[in-house]
Amino acid sequence: MRGATHAKWAACAVAVALTATACGGGSDSGGGGAGIISSSWGDPQNPLEPANTNEVQGGKVLDMLFRGLKRYDPKTGEAKNMVADKIETTDSQNFTITLKDGWKFSNDEPVTAQSFVDAWNYAADVRNKQNNSPFFADIVGYADLHPESGDPKGKTMSGLVVKDAKTFTVALKEKFSTWPDTLGYQAFSPLPKGFFTDHAGWLSKPVGNGPYTVDSYTKGTAIKMRTWEGYTGPDKAQNGGVDLKVYTDNNTAYTDLISGNLDLVDDVPAQQLKNVKKDLGDRYINQPALIIQTLTFPLYDAAWGKPGMEKVRRGISMAINRDEITKQIFQGTRTPAKDWTSAALGDKGGYSATACGDGCKFDPAQAKKLIEEGGGLPGGKVTLTSNVDTGSHREWMDAVCNSINNALGKGAVCTVNPIGTFADFRNQQSAFKLTGPFRSGWQADYPLIQNFLEPLYYTGASSNYGKFNNKDFDKLVDEANQESDTAKATAKFQDAEKILAEQMPSIPLWYQNGSAGFSERLSGVALNQFSVPVYDQIKVS
Repeated sequence: MRGATHAKWAACAVAVALTATACGGGSDSGGGGAGIISSSWGDPQNPLEPANTNEVQGGKVLDMLFRGLKRYDPKTGEAKNMVADKIETTDSQNFTITLKDGWKFSNDEPVTAQSFVDAWNYAADVRNKQNNSPFFADIVGYADLHPESGDPKGKTMSGLVVKDAKTFTVALKEKFSTWPDTLGYQAFSPLPKGFFTDHAGWLSKPVGNGPYTVDSYTKGTAIKMRTWEGYTGPDKAQNGGVDLKVYTDNNTAYTDLISGNLDLVDDVPAQQLKNVKKDLGDRYINQPALIIQTLTFPLYDAAWGKPGMEKVRRGISMAINRDEITKQIFQGTRTPAKDWTSAALGDKGGYSATACGDGCKFDPAQAKKLIEEGGGLPGGKVTLTSNVDTGSHREWMDAVCNSINNALGKGAVCTVNPIGTFADFRNQQSAFKLTGPFRSGWQADYPLIQNFLEPLYYTGASSNYGKFNNKDFDKLVDEANQESDTAKATAKFQDAEKILAEQMPSIPLWYQNGSAGFSERLSGVALNQFSVPVYDQIKVS
């Protein structure tokens, strides 16, 4: 969530002879003569398929390219109907979905019920190896299309039925009262026929139904999005397009912003936080977001997953001085975590200031005791892994290791394994090749406590990269999903969270604010609750 071709973008800040348009910032124009925004970006791990993208960088593109049944309000996070006209149910298990008139893809193909059903069946089909396929596991027939082993028994999920061009029904295996609110997640986007008939062609230049189209995409360098004049949705783009440019170092992106060679940086590096207000003034945004940073343990590795190691995992957590690290490195853009969700959810949404309890408090003496009681660090050491191209990850990993080493008093038992790019890190993470705690920051897909727990810790879930497996946790999540009363459902999820506190499959580190800096050319810049710029509402002067 990068290659040699990036060098030409990194060089822009010092290449004085180049025009502003060539490097970013500039007066390039798009639809209606509106200007083009240049913005920093990280190279996505996977092709830009909605059901195969479960990281932030690819999600930024999909958020411009697609509109689903629902969309999350950029200010409130509320799930509001977009392509859907109605989503009706009498039992929270069987749903009838009716589409609005007038929606189409940028190739003029109408968006129909079949567009959704075909996309969801493709996502669920085990042969297509889509990362987000577990999001469809609630639908009747998923197991036939996505068996644990072997080939599918059919081509479609029996729980999806097209009634007419504007209507389809969905049958879930069990009651799931908040299921409609998940449908703003990009994995549930519709797909045009060309996705299936010319898949390679579609991947090279994706076609969606959102306010932007893809003009060009060079992996490792940039993607150019342009305003689609034929878009009929309510959130028509206020600019001519967005050039997302790959940076392998967000310090370089920040330098380009200050030099006038880039319009927007949506991840201000920690090294620049002491200067950012002086540099940008009111063109700096710092606001709470639905993001948590954690360290996940590879429980698939016997050294970390064997019985008794929960004490060691808890001890490591208590050896981390979150207060000092967030103050010294992040200067008000991070808050020490006290649970596995996000403070931005609020108490009613499921945030708990007590869920992690003492496990998230800095206590060197107790940390040493627990680690010793649990049998000690595997091999006498612990290695932290993260990509280091964005997010100031090297700085905080060094700080966490220093805290652990100082707390335990046994020398440099904690070391850092930096991986140069996000894509390389994700490839190792998703292949379960990491042998020590690894960064597992989570940006919510939708503003529900369920999204902070189920995708990361439910057995076999799409982002359960530590392979945590706990039947009691799964049972509580299932019960919460079936609960029709929102308050009772939230309480059930919090009961499930107590198991995370006992087992510590991951260490909550801190809640992350959304941060951004932008040039004088831009106005109307805002971040949504997920910390992603609301690109379509930005204006260029």
